[in-house]
Amino acid sequence: MSAPHPENSLNALGLMSGTSLDGVDAAIIRTNGTTITAHGPALTLPYPAELRRRLRELLDNAPGLQPDNADLKAVEHALTQVHVQAVQQLRQMAPHMPVDVIGFHGQTILHQPGRTWQIGDAAYLSHQTNLPVVHDFRSADVAAGGEGAPLVPLYHAALLHNRPAPVAVLNLGGVANLSLITRHGQIIACDTGPGNALLDDWASQHTGTPCDTDGQLAALGTVNAQVLEHLLAHPFFQQPAPKSLDRLSFHNALAHLAGLSAADGAATLVAFTVQAIARTPLPETPLEWFVCGGGRHNPTLMDALTKALPGAVYPAEHLGWNGDALEAECFGFLAIRSLAGLPLSLPTTTGVPSPQTGGRLTCMGITPWRRWFQTVPTHGFSSPT
Repeated sequence: MSAPHPENSLNALGLMSGTSLDGVDAAIIRTNGTTITAHGPALTLPYPAELRRRLRELLDNAPGLQPDNADLKAVEHALTQVHVQAVQQLRQMAPHMPVDVIGFHGQTILHQPGRTWQIGDAAYLSHQTNLPVVHDFRSADVAAGGEGAPLVPLYHAALLHNRPAPVAVLNLGGVANLSLITRHGQIIACDTGPGNALLDDWASQHTGTPCDTDGQLAALGTVNAQVLEHLLAHPFFQQPAPKSLDRLSFHNALAHLAGLSAADGAATLVAFTVQAIARTPLPETPLEWFVCGGGRHNPTLMDALTKALPGAVYPAEHLGWNGDALEAECFGFLAIRSLAGLPLSLPTTTGVPSPQTGGRLTCMGITPWRRWFQTVPTHGFSSPT
């Protein structure tokens, strides 16, 4: 297939709020949904401490919440207001890249087999920014029988199109996930286990800080091998890809650390994250791993990954990427794919029976640029079944 003409590309502003609950990542890319023409600026807008606390309460209580719950609606509005601010600030930073569409992931408050729930008011976001908004990226996949996550693999594949395979991207957010591109161009993905979530919660409980800054606490500790092996005995780690997790899927793991010092508990949690990745059943061993997400800022975690994983381990910046912006860029990319009717997920990334489109459009009205999507090719990626 010949490359789509650059004139078929649009400027998409992607928004992502991950399970670490630390704030909104926003980034602009120029893309046609198969290739990336340009990377624009990016920013992170932290959540106020009170909003972060209320979001965490929602996560803890989400299984019993009703969609019309008053507290839920109030938090959703506050969350969307921060997203509006992120859009406004980023547009001011990029007058040379006027935004055509927003890709709005929202905030996941629950992710279970057969159910995924993201909050965020797309209509309010569209009204406040006067831009079309693509949102609700996961529901169609879940309704079709998929896991609904992870959704970043197609973007990773687009970024890695010229790297020797097998090659992997590892995202260390609240939950860790990986995308593997095989020698034959197949895209295989899954959540691997906890990323930063458990370590963040442990650090908060024992030091009063929201994370283990620079891995200093874990660096002082010793891994408790018995506790580690007990945690890794969970049946999730023997399951083949694709598979996915909720942020709180392993929250009860903290109870098994009772009696450990703050430092030893942190060291054991770092080893838990790393060994879960290293033991993930994969059909091919990556030659290179490119690490993105907040976890790559933790030197103790990165050092442990380098020692445990076969192949070379690099931060995303090794390829000139912005490792803090990749997921936000991804949802800009997926917004364009959604409008073009291209798949957002594959059987080998979410377990959906066949390549699945998704996302919903909310906008002030039909705009002329939508005619562009009639020209977009629909076979930009292989779709193994």
